[in-house]
Amino acid sequence: MAISPTRRRSLYGFEMREYDHRRNDDGRKTHEIKQVWQRNHEILRLALLGHKYVDIAATLGISAQTVSNTLNSQLGMEKLSEMRAKRDADSIEVAEEVKKLFPKALEIYEKILHDDSGEISPELQLKAANNVLMDLGGHKAPTKIQGQFVHGHLTAEDLNVIKERGKEAAKARGLLVIEANMETKDE
Repeated sequence: MAISPTRRRSLYGFEMREYDHRRNDDGRKTHEIKQVWQRNHEILRLALLGHKYVDIAATLGISAQTVSNTLNSQLGMEKLSEMRAKRDADSIEVAEEVKKLFPKALEIYEKILHDDSGEISPELQLKAANNVLMDLGGHKAPTKIQGQFVHGHLTAEDLNVIKERGKEAAKARGLLVIEANMETKDE
């Protein structure tokens, strides 16, 4: 009985529908080391960022056990330790630079806040105070930024409908909407 081109025999003689690309011609299982190493680096990088095992597994499309095996292996633990040490050293350097800049920023803060000439607006004074004390001083609450992106194809008609709805919403809120005629006529 002949085997069709879309079917092959497995290592144990069973007919298979698709070729197992993990095995070479003599039936031994092979791994692309570069691909495995890149996946392990991605697992380590996501773990360094604080992701949970199950989140890493879902992101990379692998099992949580694979993530656990990678992170708990001797090589994985050593590499993760090195990455954490580098991250912490970088954080310490940044903190030292901020510490050096902080007195200068406070001087500028004092000048802006105690400006009697009226040249500096209260809004700028407030922004300066918030920036110096909250951001540079390390008192700002941590923020989490999460983005979701959608890709779609819109026709010119769809875009015009969206623009009109935006204009109506702006008018309903009392916002000033200036419409400029963008059409050009050939002379």
